[in-house]
Amino acid sequence: MAAACSNKIIDVFWHEGMLNHETGKGVFDSGTDPGFLDVLEKHPENSDRIKNMVSILQKGPISPYISWQLGRPAQVLELLSFHAPEYIDELVEADKQGGKMICAGTFLNPGSWDAALLAAGTTLSAMKHILDGHGKLAYALVRPPGHHAQPKQADGYCFLNNAGLAVQLALDSGCKKVAVIDIDVHYGNGTAEGFYRTDKVLTVSLHMNHGSWGPSHPQNGSVGELGEGEGLGYNLNIPLPNGTGDRGYGYAMKELVVPSIHKFEPDMIVFVVGQDSSAFDPNGRQCLTMDGYREIGRIVHSLASKHSGGQILIVQEGGYHITYSAYCLHAILEGVLDLPQPLLCDPIAYYPEDEAFAVEFVEATRKYHKEMVPFLKGT
Repeated sequence: MAAACSNKIIDVFWHEGMLNHETGKGVFDSGTDPGFLDVLEKHPENSDRIKNMVSILQKGPISPYISWQLGRPAQVLELLSFHAPEYIDELVEADKQGGKMICAGTFLNPGSWDAALLAAGTTLSAMKHILDGHGKLAYALVRPPGHHAQPKQADGYCFLNNAGLAVQLALDSGCKKVAVIDIDVHYGNGTAEGFYRTDKVLTVSLHMNHGSWGPSHPQNGSVGELGEGEGLGYNLNIPLPNGTGDRGYGYAMKELVVPSIHKFEPDMIVFVVGQDSSAFDPNGRQCLTMDGYREIGRIVHSLASKHSGGQILIVQEGGYHITYSAYCLHAILEGVLDLPQPLLCDPIAYYPEDEAFAVEFVEATRKYHKEMVPFLKGT
């Protein structure tokens, strides 16, 4: 295995200070105690989920393929490449005042701002590692997550858009075109909003069809949200029918994502991963298993080999089943490494799937793209 590892390494950027973001207990993610429950559950975005992701990479069969790198906090000035100054000022002031609920389910508590700065800086370090030629595969293992954070708005457990900051760094460092492939079960609305009016970034999001969920998340994630101005057609939403599993996701990747990436020809790929699209996640309604995640990882590997010289920045987002999220992460990284055989068996995988609804949706979406997306016409 040592010989194989010499050519296949993922640099994992991590800092244990991100565990200090305490999200509390209550009814799911509300932080409320109704007074009649003996056991209050932890907020779904809690440190246990990340501890298991760290430990499976340290001790699991993939560990020989992992090189650990220390993360660092972002400087406030670095955040202004994506976020508005007044929004950052709001977060800084909230931290000084001891924290508050920024929006529904999203709590900035003592320690949260420092953790958010670590998540942003760690992701920026991972991207710079690739840009400086020190490695081709880097994974920012970070929390709080970021892909819902918009330039002027927190949302969905997210304060700072870690992936968006990394994309902007790539552009500022000379990359001509960056593709974002987001497989978190929720729409990556913050990243999309940040690049909605540019043709330099292609944002592709595969998510469940959840629509808008309130003032902090006005975007609905529909296929009709295509971008504006120069960015028209460069935001591709794939709101898969609820219950879509391995075959449905695989079909969407091959029929929608792969052709769009081939046509766009990015020189950097940012792979935004959330294991909340698994069959057992409490915060999603999709049915991916380890096999499905592994295959998605392989497809992204193939796209990077063709277009970005093998360069992929992987950024962690959701994934709230304390055990299965770690297993699914393991599978994703196996796929990105393009390993010939699975290293880890799925402990709870079997789930019957009828992909007919997903296939029907993908075919309709492909037809829509050909009619409405300028750079995809004729594909």
